[in-house]
Order: sequence, then structure tokens, then C-alpha cells
Amino acid sequence: MSENVRRIVSARVNDPDAVATAAARRVKATSLFGEHGKAMIIAADHPARGATRVGDDPHAMADRFELLDRLCTALERPGVTGVLATADILEDLLLLGVLDGKSVFGSMNRAGLAGSVFEIDDRFTGYDAETIASMGFDGGKTLTRIALGDPATPSVLASTAQAINELNDRQLIAMVEPFLSVWQDGKIRNDLSTDAVVKSIAIASGLGRRSAYTWLKLPVVEGMERVLAASTLPALLLGGEVKDAEAAFASWGKALKQPTAQGLVVGRSLLYPAGGDVAGAVDKAVSLL
Repeated sequence: MSENVRRIVSARVNDPDAVATAAARRVKATSLFGEHGKAMIIAADHPARGATRVGDDPHAMADRFELLDRLCTALERPGVTGVLATADILEDLLLLGVLDGKSVFGSMNRAGLAGSVFEIDDRFTGYDAETIASMGFDGGKTLTRIALGDPATPSVLASTAQAINELNDRQLIAMVEPFLSVWQDGKIRNDLSTDAVVKSIAIASGLGRRSAYTWLKLPVVEGMERVLAASTLPALLLGGEVKDAEAAFASWGKALKQPTAQGLVVGRSLLYPAGGDVAGAVDKAVSLL
């Protein structure tokens, strides 16, 4: 990766326009789905929200060189269809030339920094729909945490609806990741009960003046039959932080059998698996599809 890092830094210092050139030259994906008929997207937008912890290591995702190396390994694996990240990471990957034939999703709101007193006020500080379109990407992703007891929630919903509108207007995928969230001991916790996830889906599905290009990004919880019956919007299943890999893979495989489930969007559990075998973890996830 050291040579790749030198290439990235040299381009950023001496030829910043190389990013736009790489984006224009990139071979776009012909489909969001792989030969297995599902999407397999690698997520790497966590650091921009200050969330670098994986397992017991609070700084696992803080080493950008290592993260890029792991991303390149994951994107090279057969069956991986795309990537989700913020501009800094996606532009690094463009400069490395590893996004040909992949779907690309830009992360849009990252202001709700992990552990902050303003975490629920997740303003849009990343990609906007105009830039996603100009870069030739496939869509944008929003994190939409709904805290019924926090007065910042309406602005989060309004901003999410605006992003959905702007992406739908451009016929780009609006990937909405909703949670019903609560403050506990000064921290935001996502309620992962079946009832809470179902309610979050009902709220998120109704945001925006159009829904033709709106997809959901959902956690895998108990009662996925109920969860995935809460909307007809296409759903991608997120991985989250996995403690029991075998149990997680089993739950993903079961949920993928539901008709609205269109694939996986997984980050830390595949990029930083127990044992360190990124290729093996990605291949196992692809096998579920």
C-alpha cells in the first residue's frame, strides 16, 4: 500500500483535478446487482462520524492506509458489487482505479459525531445529490435517527426528505438508514427491537415527495419477516458490529430470503473480521447471496 499512498498524495498535491479525471474515466456498473442477483456493498463511512472502533480496538479504522488496503482487498473479491463511503475515501479509491464496474454510493450526513451531545442533530456535511450525479455515482446514503424525545429530530427528518427529493429528481438511489433512537446515560442508543425497527421503517418510507428511487438500509434483528413486511421499498441489510460471526452470517442468510431484501451493505465486520482474513470474510458473505 505504501506505493499506492505515494500515488494518492502526489495526485492530491500536484494534480487535484486527477480526481475528476478518474471519475470521468471510471467504467460504471451496468447493474446494482451481481451474478448472484443481489447487491454486495462494502461500507466505509464510519470514520467521518468519529466512529473508528472495531471490537476492543477504539482506533481500528483510524489508520487510513490500512483501511484503504482492506477496502482494495474487499473490492477485488468476486461478487462484491459496490462501495459506500465519504468523499475522501471514494476519491482515494478513484485515484487507485479500483472502482471500475462497481456501484458507488456517497455518504451524505455525518455531523452526528459518535458520543457528542449533538449526535442526533445529524446535519448533511458530506455528499449532496448534485455532486453524486456529477461524479457519476449511483446514489446517496442518509443516516436517519429518530429520537422522539429530542427536538432536533424534525430537522433531521426535513433534511432527509430534501435529500430524498433531490436524489429521486435525478433518478439516483436514496439509501435511507432509519433508527428509532433514545438518549441513555448521555449517549444515543438505537432501539433494535422488532417494534422499533418496524416503526422507523414506516416513518422513513413516507419521507420525500417521491419514493421511486428510495431504498432502505436496515439492521438485521429478531422478527425480520415483520420488519421486511413493513414496506415495499427495496431493502439492503446492514452488518453493524458483529460479536458472533457465525450467528450473524446465519441471520443475514435467513433475512435475505425475504422478497424485499436486495442484498447486503456491510463494513466493519468484513473489513476487520476476527482473525484478519478480509478476503475470507467477504467471500463468505457473498456465498449467502
